[in-house]
Formats: sequence, C-alpha cells, structure tokens
Amino acid sequence: MGKYTKQDIIRMVEEDDVEFIRLQFTDIFGTMKNVAITAGQLKKALENQCMFDGSSIEGFVRIEESDMYLYPDLDTFTIFPWRPQQGKVARIICDVYCADRTPFAGDPRYILKQQIQKAAEMGYTFNVGTECEFFLFHQDENGQPTTITHEKAGYFDLGPVDLGENARRDIVLTLEDMGYEVEASHHEVAPAQHEIDLAYDEAMAAADRIMTFKLTVKTIAKRHGLFASFMPKPKAGVSGSGMHINMSLSKDGKNIFDDPNGELGLSKEAYYFIGGIMAHMQGMTLITNPLVNSYKRLIPGYEAPTCIAWSTTNRSPLIRIPVGRGERTRVELRSPDPAANPYLAFAVCLAAGLDGIQNRLMPPQAVHENVFAMPEDVKEEYGMESLPRDINEAIVKLQNDKLICEVLGRHIQSKYIKAKKAEWEDYRSQVTEWEINEYLYKI
Repeated sequence: MGKYTKQDIIRMVEEDDVEFIRLQFTDIFGTMKNVAITAGQLKKALENQCMFDGSSIEGFVRIEESDMYLYPDLDTFTIFPWRPQQGKVARIICDVYCADRTPFAGDPRYILKQQIQKAAEMGYTFNVGTECEFFLFHQDENGQPTTITHEKAGYFDLGPVDLGENARRDIVLTLEDMGYEVEASHHEVAPAQHEIDLAYDEAMAAADRIMTFKLTVKTIAKRHGLFASFMPKPKAGVSGSGMHINMSLSKDGKNIFDDPNGELGLSKEAYYFIGGIMAHMQGMTLITNPLVNSYKRLIPGYEAPTCIAWSTTNRSPLIRIPVGRGERTRVELRSPDPAANPYLAFAVCLAAGLDGIQNRLMPPQAVHENVFAMPEDVKEEYGMESLPRDINEAIVKLQNDKLICEVLGRHIQSKYIKAKKAEWEDYRSQVTEWEINEYLYKI
C-alpha cells in the first residue's frame, strides 16, 4: 500500500501553503524535465489529466503522436525546502503514458518497473545504495560554470583545507530535510571533488532519489556561489567522478546474498548475480557510462576500473564485495558514473544479475592482486576482459548483447544508439588543443 493518497496530498498542499507543484519526469538520457502547475490544477493532475508535448523531448515521440500524459507517483510528493516559506514549491515524480493511456515504452521509469516486476515474479526485491561523486567549481562573472577551483584538498580532508565543506554540509542537511537518509559524506581524491552516499532503498525509490539528489546538489551549490558538476572527467590529470552502485536482492525480508556457510560468506545466488553482471558488463557499459567523456575516466592510473574482474579484498576490480555480511551483504559495481540515467542503469544491472541467477552463471575466480598494477600477460592468464575503451566500442557491445537490447526495448535502444553515434561522430570531428600542441609544430 502506498504512503500517500490523493486526499493526503491535497491536504498537505493546503496546510503547507504550497503554491506550485512540479510534475517531474526523466528523458532517456537522464535529464530531468518538469511541467509546473499551480495548486488549483492539482486535482486535475492527480486524476492523470495533465498532458504535455512529447515531441519536444529528445528521444520521446514524433510530432504526429505528441500528446502524452503524466501519471503522478503519489509516494514521491516532496516539498522543496529551499523554496520560499510562503507559496512553497513541491514536486511529484511522474510516469509517462501515451495518448491511448498505455505506458510509454520510452519512459526510463517504465523500463525499470518492468525489471522490478520480473524480479518480483521470482520472489525478489532489488535494493540499491549509491555513492555519488561530483565537483564543486567556481562560476564566472556571468554565473556560468568553469573548471576553476582554489582548493587543494584531498581524500577525507576537512576544513579549512576543504573549501567546499560548508556547501556539502548544507546539501546533506537539505537532503535530510526531504526525508533522505545520508550514510556518509566526505571530500574525495581530487581537489574540489566530493562524495555523498545515500542509504539503501528499493530500486525505484533509489533511482528517484538520485534524480532529486542531483537537483539538490546543484541548487545548494549555486547558493554558495559554486557550480556542481556531475561530468565524469571534467579535468585531465585527476580522478574522475563515479557513481558506485551497491546492490542486493531480498526474499521474504532476508538478504539472499548472505550465506554464513557459503564460501566467503556468500550464497550461490550472490555468485550467480556477479556472474551475470560480468557476462553482460560490456553490453551494459553504454548505459552505465553514457558520454564520450565517460571513457576519459575509465583509464589506468585514476582508481576507476578498466577490467572485468571481481574481488573481496581490494578496490581495483570492477566488482567489489564489501566486508559487511548479514543484511549488509552486497555487490558493489564500481564502473558507473553520475551521468548515467539511474532508471536505465539499475534496470540493466538487475536484468544482468537475474540472468546470472536463472542460468547459474558462475563468475571466474576472484582477483586479489591490484588490477591497476597487473601486467597484461597476467590479466590474460585470468582471462580478464576490458571494459569498452570509448563510446563507439560501447555502442557495438550493446548492439551485440541481446539481453540488454531487450531490456531497453526497441524504442529506447534505437533512439539512444542513434544519439550516441551522433555524439561520437561530433566528437571525432573536433580538433582538440592537445592535437594542436602535439602536432602543429612538428608537421
């Protein structure tokens, strides 16, 4: 049973003096969109009568079939704590439906719902916790973002060396005001880089929270005169930003990855889930790492994984099993970055893991050495494959993975790949400053 009813939301809007409600949804590339209505239109919206022009959203529909409906998910109602105390602003996250009142195949939330339903039919609940990194940069005189920072702090440093400490604290307090549980926050490895870890939740709620998290971070950073960037690799020579995804499956309220009698305290389902992720990782990477820039992060030397391996003892492989057992037993996937659409990223992770369970896909032996320092011939002995090295390779790998294509569906698959091919061709046509510096005087 849901947390809120229509009457609950109407009452809260009246009692809390909410004037505007933002009906939010997400496009296939992970960009949040919204239609704003006044409180006077709320009842109409709650009856699923709010329409918008889907042809204006990249990757949605053609102009000939543009009328679409927003179906509010009542449990996502939240009042923004950073808006005025009089005439407050709230939001409700919505599902997208076609004119004939069927779910829209290009709605990322719908894609995740399908995989959650598949898991439920197998008796599982998919739980996800995220560790999201971002940079806080200065703005120029026009309020536009730069990559400039005066900060020189590093991993786990604190103020006054950590110049973003106050902004990060306000972000955490704002998230808590919205009812989110923040497990930890700290300065990351690179100057001006930060991490905030959100507590576990059921997958759909976790994906919704990531979207709201990014909006909150950007909003509060701007109030501090800073620009928050979730770009995977905004600066060369320093570590990029990741979005580690911690996953577990529960059945009848018990974490099924935990088995005190199993090898390493893991159940067979945990091993199969890992095997499924590893089997489909190359095909998934375009979804978990969706930008040309994403692959500037996935290079040796900057703590991001480059090879498909797993371990319980170190952080260099793609998949790590943290030491916690019991209800804290989880699989941590370390390659995704915060540019990923969380609904699609969680959907392909779940589908790959379930495929591993259904087909009993055992992973290769665990790797306990530092993969970053491992010679290529040793990697070959382990049979270790690499993650795609650029977005073009990732496109090909996705197209060759039947399961991942089926998860995305024909609509998203075709629109997504078309857009990413165009992004790659546009990137290939650029002449960079590195090329000028490297070649102009030589040739």
